[in-house]
Amino acid sequence: MSYVAYKRADCLRNLEVIPSAQGGDFAGSCIPSRRSGSALGRPLPSPKMAVVAPRLRHRPAGGRFRRGRGRGGTSAAPPRLLRVSAEARAGAMGTTAGAGALRLPGLHGYAVEFSPYCPGRVACAAAQYYGMAGCGTLAMLEQNEAGIVLLRSFDWNDGLFDVTWSENNENVLITCSGDGSLQIWDMAKTKGPLQVYKEHTLEAYSVDWSQTRGEQLVVSGSWDQTAKLWDPAVGKSLCTFKGHEGVIYSTIWSPHIPGCFASASGDQTLRIWDVKTPGVKLVIPAHQAEVLSCDWCKYDENLLVTGAVDCSLKGWDLRNIRQPVFVLLGHTYAIRRVKFSPFHATILASCSYDFTVRFWDFSKTNPLLETVEHHTEFTCGLDLSLHNRGQVVDCAWDELVKIYTPSCLAVPV
Repeated sequence: MSYVAYKRADCLRNLEVIPSAQGGDFAGSCIPSRRSGSALGRPLPSPKMAVVAPRLRHRPAGGRFRRGRGRGGTSAAPPRLLRVSAEARAGAMGTTAGAGALRLPGLHGYAVEFSPYCPGRVACAAAQYYGMAGCGTLAMLEQNEAGIVLLRSFDWNDGLFDVTWSENNENVLITCSGDGSLQIWDMAKTKGPLQVYKEHTLEAYSVDWSQTRGEQLVVSGSWDQTAKLWDPAVGKSLCTFKGHEGVIYSTIWSPHIPGCFASASGDQTLRIWDVKTPGVKLVIPAHQAEVLSCDWCKYDENLLVTGAVDCSLKGWDLRNIRQPVFVLLGHTYAIRRVKFSPFHATILASCSYDFTVRFWDFSKTNPLLETVEHHTEFTCGLDLSLHNRGQVVDCAWDELVKIYTPSCLAVPV
C-alpha cells in the first residue's frame, strides 16, 4: 500500500459521526472522535481537529535515514542546538500590536500571503472540513482603520492548500488544490478562474511564483512526488521534476538565484533544483521525520531553513550540508510553515500544530523572541509583510485570519 493510500485508509478507520454538543456548523458532521487520538503523540484538546485526515496527518513514511556523512575532508563545526528552557519560554510570551482578525465561517485556513503591491492586502487559501472534503475558497482581505474586511472571494470544487501572488499583475493569483490542479485568478474579474492547469495526479499542495526579474515562472509541488514548472502564459507545464520518494509539501523559489528552487518532502529531505539542468542539484537529509516546510534567507543565498514533524527547525548552508548550522527547539507539535524575515537576516517565524506562532533569532543564545498563542486550532498559514516592518499574517483551522505586529518585531531588533 502506498503512503498516501495508507493515510486515506487510516482516516476512514478513525472517522465517525459525532453530534456537536454546541450545534452550529459542526452539528452532525463527520469529524474525528477523541478516541482516535493524535497522530502526533497525545490526546487532542478538541474533537474537531481532523488530524487523522489523509491530507493533514503527518507521520514519518519510514525508510532508512541517510545521514549524508562522507569520508575524509575537514570536520565541520557542530550545529548550534538552541533549546528553549521553560523560563525562557515563559519570558518570551508577548502581546501583539495593531491586531485585527476576520472569521471565514466554515472555512479552515491553509495558507496566507501578503500582496507584494498593496500594503495590508492579503490572500488566503482555505478549505471546508479541514481539507478532507468539500470545496475551497480563495479570499482577498484588506486591513484598514475599521479592521480586516473581505474584498472578494472565489470558490473552487476542492480544498485550496496554497496561494501565490503574480509578480507582474497586482490582481492575479495562483492557487493549488486537492484535485491536483492549479487555478489562475484575476481579482479584477467577477468570475474565475481564468485558467486551470491539471497535470498533477494527486493533491497539489504547494505553489510559488518566481520573484526573480526577467522570468515569469511558477513551481508547484504535489503528493504525486513531483514538482512541475509552469509559465502562466503557456497552457501546459514546461518541465516535471522527479526524484522525491515521498509527498512534496513545499516548493519555493530562491530570491537570489534565477531558475533555482527548493522542495521539502515526506521523504525527510530538502532538495535544490535548477530549471536549466535535468535532475536534482542537491539532496539534503534534513530531518529524521517528514519535512513540511522550507524557506530561503532573504540576505544569504546559501542559507535555508526547514521545519518538520519532529518539531524542530534547522538551518542549512548549501556550501556544507553535513550538518545544520543551527537547530531551534521549542514547538511541541509538527511545524507546518516557516518564513524568514524580509527585514532581518537572522530572524524567522514558524507556525505549528501546537496552535502557536513563534519568532526566533538564531544568532542569539536564547533564540526564542516571542510565542504568540491566539488560535484554538492548528495554525497552518504564515507570512511576513514586505511593506509594513514587523507585520505578520497567519491563519488556522479555527476559521480565523489574523494580522498583527508581535511585540518582538515592533521595536528594532
